[in-house]
Amino acid sequence: MRSKVIAIVGPTGTGKSALALDVAEQLIANGQPAEIVNADAMQFYKGMNIGTAKMALQERRGITHHLFDWLEITQESTAANYQPIAREKVTQIIERGAVPIVVGGSMLYLASLLNTFEFPGRDIELRAQLESRLSLVGSVALHAELAVLDSVAASRIDPLNGRRVVRALEIVQVTGKPFAASLPDKTESWLPVLEIGLNSERPHLVERLYSRVERMWQQGLLAEVESLLPLGLRQSKTASQAIGYAQALAQLDGEIDEADAIELTSRLTARYARRQKSWFRRDERIHWLDYQDQDLNRKAFELVGLAMQDHSLIETAQQLLGE
Repeated sequence: MRSKVIAIVGPTGTGKSALALDVAEQLIANGQPAEIVNADAMQFYKGMNIGTAKMALQERRGITHHLFDWLEITQESTAANYQPIAREKVTQIIERGAVPIVVGGSMLYLASLLNTFEFPGRDIELRAQLESRLSLVGSVALHAELAVLDSVAASRIDPLNGRRVVRALEIVQVTGKPFAASLPDKTESWLPVLEIGLNSERPHLVERLYSRVERMWQQGLLAEVESLLPLGLRQSKTASQAIGYAQALAQLDGEIDEADAIELTSRLTARYARRQKSWFRRDERIHWLDYQDQDLNRKAFELVGLAMQDHSLIETAQQLLGE
């Protein structure tokens, strides 16, 4: 079956955005319009640019991008809210005769868009109680409670991610079932999709991530965070907890120095990349490519050509092989 959606996924720092642009350009060159849909939860926020490695407008090569800069800093970002909005964007792109290229590494957001499942309902009163307890005892203590109720969910959630711990506890208590039970046992695609995953040797990726974090501070992450304070960054449930932003806030507050902020951000980013890989490994649809491979574009173009039944794209890949 011809794929209707292309998704480029994988751990942070693996070059997903650049490959998405290359694929989109090649599709457009072959007469097939293509547009990019963001699935990086922190790139939703206006003003969060350096710390999210968001591509500037002038770097997007004239290709239409969706769901970047659509949330204010104070708004909460959830996969449940993202799902209908992103699906509407994808549907509209297809109806225009273009190919939607979904790009990002936010695991649950990608699953909510690409897979067939519905989110369990919410209990506002219970959520308020859990968030109150979160502020009193901290996320690690609540994570320990989750581990007793649902060990599988606890193993997949960072103990420091208070929002996800609270949501998992809410689901378990509302449904009476494990959090994992809210996800389908078998991966079922919402629409026919080609998933390309980018990764490489972990030591290389870790070194690459550490270098990227250092560049973020050099490029002015601290000044970016300062500029977001009047807009409500500190009060945000989601944005203020983003890796890099939380550490920059701590530096501004004098809790840690710059060297410690950079080191902590680097370690947390590397740990997050490991969790992403673990999550994506369970998705049997993903075709994994090494971002260090000199033939990366050729292999990606060939996969896309086959999935889209686009012989001109396959020929392009073959031409790259001959160069």
